[in-house]
Amino acid sequence: MTRNFKTLDDMGEISGKRVLVREDLNVPMADGHVTDDTRLRAAISTVTELADRGAIVLVLAHFGRPKGVPSPEFSTAQLAIPFGQVLGRPVRYVDWEGAADAIATLQPGDIALLENTRFFGGEEKNDPAVVDRFAALGDLYVNDAFSAAHRAHASTAGLAHKLPAFAGRQMEAELDALDKALGSPEHPVAAVVGGAKVSTKLDVLKHLVGRVDHLIIGGGMANTFLAARGVNVGKSLCEHDLTGTADEIFEAADKAGCTIHLPYDVVVATEFRPNPATRTVNVHEVAADEMILDVGPAAVEALGDVLKNCRTLVWNGPLGAFETPPFDAATVSLAKTAAALTSDGSLVSVAGGGDTVAALNQAGAAGAFTFVSTAGGAFLEWMEGRELPGVAALAG
Repeated sequence: MTRNFKTLDDMGEISGKRVLVREDLNVPMADGHVTDDTRLRAAISTVTELADRGAIVLVLAHFGRPKGVPSPEFSTAQLAIPFGQVLGRPVRYVDWEGAADAIATLQPGDIALLENTRFFGGEEKNDPAVVDRFAALGDLYVNDAFSAAHRAHASTAGLAHKLPAFAGRQMEAELDALDKALGSPEHPVAAVVGGAKVSTKLDVLKHLVGRVDHLIIGGGMANTFLAARGVNVGKSLCEHDLTGTADEIFEAADKAGCTIHLPYDVVVATEFRPNPATRTVNVHEVAADEMILDVGPAAVEALGDVLKNCRTLVWNGPLGAFETPPFDAATVSLAKTAAALTSDGSLVSVAGGGDTVAALNQAGAAGAFTFVSTAGGAFLEWMEGRELPGVAALAG
């Protein structure tokens, strides 16, 4: 792989240098406590390495949606202590008022968390004045927030053009994994794309048919493709107005030599709730009052066989309504198969998106995947083949 970005390995001597590090610390909180510290932990490798190398580490992050208006509710001050606990070292909070003076008192190896970048209205507009204000505080810039890389903001794109710019360890790992998945993958490549609606993932599907050998479609969106094939899907979630678009994707896949896999047996119920009465039927046997809520066991077994003949897998979205038992069965089963193949060394598996991460965790399979991205919008836009401003800026 030819990298077009610099990493921490390219920084040289940084002792005493002020390094602005963009992290994604937008964590969920309840009653003043962080309820999921995944994003805090993702920052450990970059922040601690820079501090250990003697840099003055200045962490930039957004928190919530203050829309350019400072507010205690959205202050990063409440993250300094939990972030320090995760890092195992003190983190000093620095307000924008008097930030330069506060930073001047920091010593090599110190870590500071600056106030919410979105307290500036120009942050999300990549306003040059905001970029200049941030840049004046540092000597070097590190972007370690892939999950915010699809935004051309002052702290994600603007700074990379103002200061010498580098990818942090998390960003580096993410970009390397994504390159292995779709940039320069080992074929055959399979993609699992699930979710409720085709309309939310049209660009993903259109892009993937030209990049992968096997496209596995699950979730509610599979019903639209089944309907396009003349299957009566009963009262299943289905975008009947998009069957023409589904036909276009079938045609594009055919031209590209990509095989689209749809379920041929499904789990149906007359009501959508936990543990209702269900039937497993051929897709042509769905009754008018039934809805398809999961892929059936025979189809899942066949999909597992597809993965056994692939070298690369990219996964976004569950196969069924996995949050509601027993409609998590197909997702859990295929995830376990992918995890086992990855552990055996025969498959490179990359997954991303909030629902996907939750589903893989539920299956106990996330830890065995080659890489699991916690990025939502950025991961989806990457799957659509779009250029991500925060990544492009690192390339200069």
